[in-house]
Amino acid sequence: MAKRNSKREPVKEIEEVASEDEDELDELELDGDVSDTEDERADDGEADDEDEAGDVDAEGNEDEIEDAMLELMAAQAEEAQRRAAARAASGRPEASTRTQGKSHAGAAAAAVEGTAAPEDEAADNSSEEDAGPGSHGPDPGSDSSEDERPNRNTVGNVPLVWYKDEEHIGYDIEGARITKAQRKDRLQQLLDRNDSKKALRTIYDPYNDEEVTLSKEELAMVMRIRAGQFPHLEVNPHETEHTWFTDPRDAEVMPIVDRPEPKSRFVPSKWEEQKIVKLVRAIRKGWIKVAPKKTPEQEEEERAAGPPAYLLWADDGLTDEAAAKAGSGLTYIPAPKLQLPGHADSYNPPAEYLPTEEEVAAWQMADPEDRPKALPQAFTSLRAVPAYTDFIKERFERCLDLYLCPRVRRKRLDIKSPEQLVPQLPKPRDLQPFPTTLALAYEGHMGPVASIAPDPWTGQWLLSGGQDGTLRLWEVRTGRCWRTWVLEGPVSAVAWCPQAGLRLVSAAVGNCVVLLPSGTGPEEAEEAAAEALRVPAEAAEAGEEALARWEPFSCRPVSGGSGGGEEASSSGAGLAVRLRFPVRSLAWHGRGDYFASVAPTGNTQAVVVHQLSKRASQNPFRKNRGRVVRVAFHPTKPFFFVATQNHVRVYNLAKQALAKKLLGGGGVLSCLALHPGGDHVLVGSDDKRVAWYDLDLSTKPYKALRYHSAPPRAVAFHRSYPLFASAADDGTVQVFHGMVYADLLTNPLIVPVKILRGGHTVTASEGVADCAFHPTQPWIFTAGADSKILLYCN
Repeated sequence: MAKRNSKREPVKEIEEVASEDEDELDELELDGDVSDTEDERADDGEADDEDEAGDVDAEGNEDEIEDAMLELMAAQAEEAQRRAAARAASGRPEASTRTQGKSHAGAAAAAVEGTAAPEDEAADNSSEEDAGPGSHGPDPGSDSSEDERPNRNTVGNVPLVWYKDEEHIGYDIEGARITKAQRKDRLQQLLDRNDSKKALRTIYDPYNDEEVTLSKEELAMVMRIRAGQFPHLEVNPHETEHTWFTDPRDAEVMPIVDRPEPKSRFVPSKWEEQKIVKLVRAIRKGWIKVAPKKTPEQEEEERAAGPPAYLLWADDGLTDEAAAKAGSGLTYIPAPKLQLPGHADSYNPPAEYLPTEEEVAAWQMADPEDRPKALPQAFTSLRAVPAYTDFIKERFERCLDLYLCPRVRRKRLDIKSPEQLVPQLPKPRDLQPFPTTLALAYEGHMGPVASIAPDPWTGQWLLSGGQDGTLRLWEVRTGRCWRTWVLEGPVSAVAWCPQAGLRLVSAAVGNCVVLLPSGTGPEEAEEAAAEALRVPAEAAEAGEEALARWEPFSCRPVSGGSGGGEEASSSGAGLAVRLRFPVRSLAWHGRGDYFASVAPTGNTQAVVVHQLSKRASQNPFRKNRGRVVRVAFHPTKPFFFVATQNHVRVYNLAKQALAKKLLGGGGVLSCLALHPGGDHVLVGSDDKRVAWYDLDLSTKPYKALRYHSAPPRAVAFHRSYPLFASAADDGTVQVFHGMVYADLLTNPLIVPVKILRGGHTVTASEGVADCAFHPTQPWIFTAGADSKILLYCN
């Protein structure tokens, strides 16, 4: 046994060499005497025969077989080394014949497996010799192949577990059953493996129920496949590249394809230029955010952190819906789900869901867009329900909605208390000063007071006009009526001339506008007023066809409040502009040379603009779109505001064109006021609303305030404080805090701060007719139908 073990150690070494250098063994060329090897193989075959016959001792035969195998492999290894050295010295490429390559490959495979039997080699050699000197086994390039031979079993590629409990495994080509062969047990298989070297090359075919012994070529093919090589030696993965154009000069002179190059290859692409310009513009405007270049430290940190983690089974790995972006760059929003069917869609709904004949007739007469898609029907069973005729149409419309309609994510409001719906406004005590307390009452008019106007410079004087036909001038701090002018008829509007050097007052009385000196200024102002009110001869001689007639007007004022006192010392010489229609309101330009009169019943002559310095009148509009209610001049720009019953039109006097049209609400407009900055407008209407318009924001109201229980009659802005007010026929005056910011991105802040009530009495459904703020103090004057004028202070 020691001898056998010592002999097996070289066998293991040879097996390792054969497994490592199997590629070299496949290409060996042995030019030595083959007869010796064949004799040795014949001797080995005879020894095997004697072993099988039982004439020689089994153990002794195994020793002789191993000795022969060792000697054969040692000779082959020496010959391989000698040939390899000779090729290396001569520089010839390694090549091998098919016969020697196959023989060595078979020997190497047998050496690795330890199964090379002399009888097998003798049988293989004898078969090769019978095939002839030029034959080397089956030709891999031939048309015939063992894989093409029909199988013994014709059941096909079906699971053999179907025949597990049967006595046969299928049927042959003639239809006869193939009886299962008796399988060997484990002990018999072990004995066969030790007795015959073919057992290690034998595999079992379960479909045909037979054992197949692999040949040397097949073993070599298995070894090459296990080594990652091609199964056949004839395959060359690195074939020589053929150069079709050997002369480089011919390749340079004559083109492969004789086709002229297109011009587009030499001209820059205009489409690429447009794309580049578009991308550059988007980057400059901030539409496309370019990631900043990362520093080496940041790159090192990202490399150390590794790839970002995300949920593998989430929707495309999108974990944060707010930050997750789809391929188009938009936020991912899932498609809305279909509405689940209700009781009316049941195949057997309750009786109350089934329509009557009248309901069916009404459904048929209704428009298809307004009526339900189908009427509820009752069926005895689900099998009796017919196919839905509009199924394909509804699915198509659903696909169109998913493809064309944009998706918007609407956040549900989490309202825990009703107080959250109320806007958070500052407290009124933090917005002081504003008028809160009744301070003075100016009494003297015998009828309703229609209009009031404090002087725009000092606020010392207050002008008022009433239905009793008197024009009164009041001293604000004392409440004394300083002067009274008795005019021809009821006074509908009063106003001061903004020019400080004249100190003129104006009043609308019937069909004329009266201009009178107030007598409140110094002597220079009196002289300038007298000069401004002098009527030239050509203006006085104007005919009846003229738009307006300028004529002298004499009305000496009376000192005191009764109207029957002594005449004042100042002159009563004035100026009257007579029109064709009754005048209801007046508006002066900021420089004091132009003023406009409004006659709502005047049709095309409803708005007339007068120039005091030239004693001239003109009609700026050929046609008025609607009945004009109020007009106003912009304080700094050449804009003219015209309020009709439905709209407010803003005209550019420099361009003589319509600049903007403010849309009104549902009611008829009744009053108009302009912010001192000129960019905000207050409008009151008969629907009890006061609308705030922001000219820089929109043509629609920014805020609609409805705090009055009756239509508002007047609105007014304060010149220096962030205050505005509205007076209505309900006898109240609403005071608001209206802060306008210089930043155009910040909206105005509007806060109601005070309701002034109880001062005026509603008479004949008329309450407060007019209101006006003091020019320098947070005070407000109100005039009502009860012939009172009130002053509210802070």
